[in-house]
Amino acid sequence: MSTRERPRRGVLPPAQENIEKIAKVVKDGNCYGAQQMYKSISARYISAERYAEALDILHSGACIQLEHGQLTCGAELALLFVETLVKGKYPYDEDTLDRVRKIYKKFPRISVPQHLDLGDDDEMQKLSEALGAAKVRVEGCSSFLKAAIKWSAEFGAHRIGSPELHDMLAEYIYSESPEADMARVSYHFVRGKHPRKFASTLVNFMGKCYPGEEDVAIARAILMYLSLGNLRDANCLMDELKKQLKGKDLDFPKSDLIQLINYLLQTLQRDALPLFNMLRQTYKSSIDREPVFNELLDVIAEKFYGVPRRNPLMQGMFGDIFKMMGGDGM
Repeated sequence: MSTRERPRRGVLPPAQENIEKIAKVVKDGNCYGAQQMYKSISARYISAERYAEALDILHSGACIQLEHGQLTCGAELALLFVETLVKGKYPYDEDTLDRVRKIYKKFPRISVPQHLDLGDDDEMQKLSEALGAAKVRVEGCSSFLKAAIKWSAEFGAHRIGSPELHDMLAEYIYSESPEADMARVSYHFVRGKHPRKFASTLVNFMGKCYPGEEDVAIARAILMYLSLGNLRDANCLMDELKKQLKGKDLDFPKSDLIQLINYLLQTLQRDALPLFNMLRQTYKSSIDREPVFNELLDVIAEKFYGVPRRNPLMQGMFGDIFKMMGGDGM
């Protein structure tokens, strides 16, 4: 086997030669041809276990294709870049995170057209195309960042993945999805490290959501932080929301659900399981507004008071919870 490999390794030039050659193919307008070259040439370096050079080729390819508006091609190479990090067993560190960040920044950000004349066929066609393109953007970037989060968890970041990568994904999903999926956005923000940024996203959402959705979005965010045992950021988010809404002369939503959340934040600061249980009973009808709230409260009871979860099926660390939300557990 070694005799078969040696000549193959010998004919592989330094990666930079291929990077320059393929970049020229993209610039000449043959993005599809370039894509096949990026994939086949990087595969040769990978099979020769020259991972660093394969990564250079894939990184360059992902960035160049995205710069040229080739979203599907760029996203595919971005995903191959992460798969190569896994194959090469690259540890999670600042340098590699920076390379992931550079690809992320190349993903396009395009606002969906607003204030269209819905009776105009041309404008409806434009809107339909813009929504389709937005879906492709979000799916492409999500696949890339979800793979990167998984790599980061496996190779040295926090067990639930890099907070920076979670923040990136939350921001992209929120800014690029035509319909704000706050369950998914919240899922990633609570695993990030910027509760203040999360607060401004929620304030933005509250300015355009349907009446009655504001308190549910706030409650979900707080309960998600608490289900991770993160009382500090739950309180930080609440304080920041109040501050930002006040700064915009907006009222903080008032409802039984918000009352429950305020009491809960105080209760969890001490050993007060009977009070916790009483709150669940008193505010049962508010909790029942969102199917997942009861499940999150079960997780919180376990985290803060050691209460075994009632439903053993839910032990799969949030996977099932977020399926219930219509998310995909990531």
